[in-house]
Amino acid sequence: MQKVIIIGAGPAGLTAADKLLDEKEKYDVTILEETFEIGGISKTVKYNGNRMDIGGHRFFSKDQEVMKYWEELMPVQGENSFDDEELKREKKLNIGGPNPNIEDEVMLLRTRVSRIYFLKKFFDYPVSLKWKTLKNMGLIRTIKVGFSYINAVVFKRKENSLEDFYINRFGKELYEMFFKNYTERLWGRKASEISADWGAQRVKGVSIKAIIKDMFNKVFGRKNKENTETSLIEQFWYPKFGPGQLWETLAKRVENKGGKILKGYKVKNINIENGKIISVECEVTKKDIENEDLISQIKKETITIDGDIFISSMPVKDLVCGLNGENIPESMLEIAKGLPYRDFMTVGLLVNKLNLKNETNIKTLGNIVPDCWIYVHEPEAKLLRIQIFNNWSPYMLKDPRNTVWIGLEYTCNEGDSYWNMSDSEFIEVAANELIKMGIIEKNNILDSHREKVKKAYPAYFDTYSRMDELIKYLDSFENLYCIGRNGQHRYNNMDHSMVTAFEAVKNIKNGTKDKSNIWNVNTEKEYHEEKNKNVRKRTGHNEWDQIPKKNRSQWVK
Repeated sequence: MQKVIIIGAGPAGLTAADKLLDEKEKYDVTILEETFEIGGISKTVKYNGNRMDIGGHRFFSKDQEVMKYWEELMPVQGENSFDDEELKREKKLNIGGPNPNIEDEVMLLRTRVSRIYFLKKFFDYPVSLKWKTLKNMGLIRTIKVGFSYINAVVFKRKENSLEDFYINRFGKELYEMFFKNYTERLWGRKASEISADWGAQRVKGVSIKAIIKDMFNKVFGRKNKENTETSLIEQFWYPKFGPGQLWETLAKRVENKGGKILKGYKVKNINIENGKIISVECEVTKKDIENEDLISQIKKETITIDGDIFISSMPVKDLVCGLNGENIPESMLEIAKGLPYRDFMTVGLLVNKLNLKNETNIKTLGNIVPDCWIYVHEPEAKLLRIQIFNNWSPYMLKDPRNTVWIGLEYTCNEGDSYWNMSDSEFIEVAANELIKMGIIEKNNILDSHREKVKKAYPAYFDTYSRMDELIKYLDSFENLYCIGRNGQHRYNNMDHSMVTAFEAVKNIKNGTKDKSNIWNVNTEKEYHEEKNKNVRKRTGHNEWDQIPKKNRSQWVK
């Protein structure tokens, strides 16, 4: 039996453990998790009866293996959620699926609404070419945008930076309106200093051309959701109590299969010998036995855990800098130390109302705006996005009929002025931004909470340009597999992270030494989010049009 050590209990690590334990007679699996929570940055935070989703996590993928896997863990609702029931919103439900008002382990079907808040007006996200958009921009801006886009089509830039990437797809005017300042706030760098690779991975396929095509498909009733860009999808799945609920469910399954999940185990050193990983050294923090809510700062010890196979979702920087036992090339340490990250903070505000008017035709409890996310593009704001948790799932709130629970998202760098502010200080900063924009009044605030997340966003500048050298070096350790967002220093979504786990487990079981399939996830234009017909032939049903007509009757109520 081979002993497998997995670093990190996020989507990638948990998925890898579960897949390996399908052959539990062959693999002894242990997950080492630094924190006392499950799900990594996909966790759900519980606070005073309300729940926060850190970053917002839509459950949608064009990879049917991923969709099938999610549904296996949590079946899609078969009865209306109470907000749909009260508002008489119609949805195509899974006949025989669970009732979310009675059962907890259930995926909700939710409507995606994301808009941009700019000039104290709402614009579609991504920017659409509707009459309202043109009206909001004004005649002069609209003319400038049109000519700017034509110019970008005719005179293509060489894509040396993210700025070039955006201008080629949207034109300079739209870039300066909706991308330039936002990118700077998000990454703390100018778009001209960031690799175009970031755009290739995060907004792949989204352009004026894609937006026009999507608009015409809607106008003429054409449905081709297989090729719809993920930024344009209109519906997604969502666990009743947030994303962390699904990963907590998966963690239980891993343990039921015989896997071990050790919490409070922070990997500090990775010991190598003869070109292989032989063990890891963990700083272990214990919870107080008498009070599970208290974490002891005294009861710390270092424990060495050996293994045959190591799967890492820890930040690449920490992994390489933690290698111990052989001479690590200085060039590799230089690349690893120079890899940049952006840290993340969310402020949860519980309010009795928002000043934003619901001018859409979408019904909501309390007639609040229907948005899941609102992207804030006001020039003077530091705030990036507003999450409205009511619209992700009404079960995220203690009182969804009378309160609105919002998440205010900021990026920063660990140790900077924002990061070092006390919770109360930063909450005041965030609340004042909303007040200044006219979104809330000070006396609307009922409760508040701040969450900080280190290394939430691997960034694409500085030594990232030499990442290929580091990948080659890491692959030289034949029993090491790097997966997930931080494990690959790549801006992977949950489904991307899961696919890296699928590929790693495949290689382990098949004895495949070439790891390029793992690293290639979410890099190529034709990756699974766009076209992968072989995968899509597997069973699954993320979209209505993909369900065979003969099977639709069991899915319609």
